[in-house]
Amino acid sequence: MLNKVDSFGTSYSLNKISEKTPIVFVHGVGLTKEIWEPQTNFFKDYNTLTYDLLGHGKTSLKKTKVSFEDFTKQLNKLINELNFKKIHLVGFSLGALIARHFASKHNDKLSSLILFGSIYKRTEDQKRVVKNRFEVAKLGRPASKQTALRRWLSEEFSKKNPDIYKKIYSILDKNKRSDFLKCYEIFVNYVDDENMLKKINVNTLVTTGENDIGSTPEMSKNLSKMIRDSEFIEIKKGKHLCGIECADDVNITFKKFIDKHND
Repeated sequence: MLNKVDSFGTSYSLNKISEKTPIVFVHGVGLTKEIWEPQTNFFKDYNTLTYDLLGHGKTSLKKTKVSFEDFTKQLNKLINELNFKKIHLVGFSLGALIARHFASKHNDKLSSLILFGSIYKRTEDQKRVVKNRFEVAKLGRPASKQTALRRWLSEEFSKKNPDIYKKIYSILDKNKRSDFLKCYEIFVNYVDDENMLKKINVNTLVTTGENDIGSTPEMSKNLSKMIRDSEFIEIKKGKHLCGIECADDVNITFKKFIDKHND
């Protein structure tokens, strides 16, 4: 695994073993490329690329405001610099929204698209809940991170895997608060664009955890209906971070879909 920084300041990890189409993983808000470890280990015989989003991990954010256009450009610059003609794109949570934006502009660069734990058309109640969370996050208290982890992982998993819990807590704790809040704000206030979704014309899988209360199965089902010829799969027993907690099921689901659409 090669750890590098591109000419635009994006920190990335690349496992290149062949000339085949790589899988590119995009993480969620407040997290880093490290959360994809269960996937990069599983896909060790594939070309894989993970990277830190602007304002996350080792990638700095030099703007007072950030937009989805900025995140889309970041990804496009990275894959162009690495000379990837096509990719399999996997986006999680905020990363799924970035993947949606990227796909609407760059269908020609995608062999497949996986939208994992994506929001879609929050209800008024759901909007109010995330806006309240944002206000709490502004205070920067430990309780905010603990509450997030309770939403993202089952209590049983957290108790059995204290090292994983600590690692994710540490990632959240190391965020530069001002950068995190800029990125969190655009996630909280996200407005779905139906016209943008109609521009996505690529093999698409929409998937989420059965017990994800923020990016619900209902949201994913409805999102799948909006994207031409897409598939929906629910990860049984999964919460938001089911890519870690239910890694086996998630990895097999990803593999079947990606293998089916390998160029």
